[in-house]
Amino acid sequence: MFPSLFVILLSVSWKSSSTLAYPSEGFLHCLSLHFANPTSISKLVYTQRNSSFSSVLKSSAQNFRFTTPSTPAPLFIITPLQPSHIQAAIYCSRIHGLHVRTRSGGHDFEGLSYTTANYIVPFVVIDLVNLRSVQVDVEKATAWVESGATIGELYYGIAQKSRTLAFPAGLFYTVGVGGQFSGGGYGPLFRKYGLAADNVIDARLIDAKGRILDRKSMGEDLFWAIRGGGGGSFGIVLAWKLKLVAVPAIVTVFTVSKTLEQNATKLVHRWQSIAHKFPKELLMSIFISSVKSSEADKKITIKANFSSMFLGSIDELVPLMEERFPEFGLVRDDCLEMSWVEAILSTQGGVQLETLLERHQKTGVSQTFFKAKFDCVKQPIPEMGLEGLWPMFYEEEAKMANIFLVAYGGKMDEIPESEIPFPHRAGIIYSIIYVVDWDENENKNSKRFLNWIRRVYDYMTPYVSNSPREAYVNYKDLQIGSNNMFSCKGSYAQAKIWGRKYFKNNFDRLVYVKTKVDPENFFRHEQSIPPLSCF
Repeated sequence: MFPSLFVILLSVSWKSSSTLAYPSEGFLHCLSLHFANPTSISKLVYTQRNSSFSSVLKSSAQNFRFTTPSTPAPLFIITPLQPSHIQAAIYCSRIHGLHVRTRSGGHDFEGLSYTTANYIVPFVVIDLVNLRSVQVDVEKATAWVESGATIGELYYGIAQKSRTLAFPAGLFYTVGVGGQFSGGGYGPLFRKYGLAADNVIDARLIDAKGRILDRKSMGEDLFWAIRGGGGGSFGIVLAWKLKLVAVPAIVTVFTVSKTLEQNATKLVHRWQSIAHKFPKELLMSIFISSVKSSEADKKITIKANFSSMFLGSIDELVPLMEERFPEFGLVRDDCLEMSWVEAILSTQGGVQLETLLERHQKTGVSQTFFKAKFDCVKQPIPEMGLEGLWPMFYEEEAKMANIFLVAYGGKMDEIPESEIPFPHRAGIIYSIIYVVDWDENENKNSKRFLNWIRRVYDYMTPYVSNSPREAYVNYKDLQIGSNNMFSCKGSYAQAKIWGRKYFKNNFDRLVYVKTKVDPENFFRHEQSIPPLSCF
């Protein structure tokens, strides 16, 4: 029986129109029995025979590596309108042996919210796109946001009510809140207020038994785990209650570019020693890529874009920079004053507030085929180390590559590593995100690009954290390890390899929580937390 099932499942791909006699028919029949209005199934559940199936599946897939004909596709996509639809999908998936993937915004770097790395794992996708309400209480400085909302929709909802309230989530507004909050979530305000997950004060979750739980009923262990322990391990979070934070009516931003010929190496080197010591109100990051020296010149150089958001005025920022980073030479003309939400938009080319409601970002984030990796830095990289890195960006594979350096410090130094599962706190001076993009016509040679980023990662080994080499669960990276999806046995040992990198000593507590709330390992994927039964 197994060989024939293998052949059937192998045909399940993005372009496949085939369906399985089992468990497809049984699953749909089960849903019809458990949906309050069975007639709504045709509008909320997409089978592979549905003409809209492929477009719905690809609708929020942000990494085109996982939209190819060879990518494993779900048997069904469920787009619930209410919690009972999710409860029915969980129940029917359990009794028919289907795995569940939950998608909020579709930004999972390895596509694990809507596909799988294994062909022989039958699964369904629960897409939360219809569950995205935002309710803001200005008087209490709180908000409830459903997991299908994007960061942009949350920011828009806050901005509609107040100019001086904000939330310390990410920069890219098409990212779903469900995924970002589950892994931690950092952004322009995190040096002042910590992560998004640090500012979650309640949640509503559906567990593997189909129960709807809030903070009180789920208990503090599970509430701890869902705020930074990664999505897809403990249940499906329906909504999050947030503590909003105060921002001035006017903030100051700047972006200043420097090439190697303009002393970029020395400025990057100096930035490493001071950016994490700036006042909490100032975040200064660096975006590094290769560019042509000039339009007429074919010579390639390195360009470093220094970008900043400061919770204050130009009159306050310029003297601060003159005192702390005089070599940079910031002047008033480099700076712009605007509201906090306008500053978010400005970093990505947006102008109108309504741009935040777009679920497909047109600029500022990879919407191609890409691979990304992450590092934490605890000591400044010597100039010689930076100079050894730059030539790798002159290679053909790096024409669409970049690295992003984000200063830590501030509030992040004050929060204990064990406060939530996200452990990357005191001692880290900045993080690095490496990204390499390529076009569709280059995808047949994707190994070139994957090898390039691996070589960069290997080169950086002496300069970054070790024992473990830290990683960030929201920037999933299957190159650092994955679970055995076909057998529970031994999964704990495999998971420790990547789990320590993501969570350090918090990994063991996550395993304890998983064992308590989902001992049968219903919610699982290639990098989900295993229960102790998988030891």
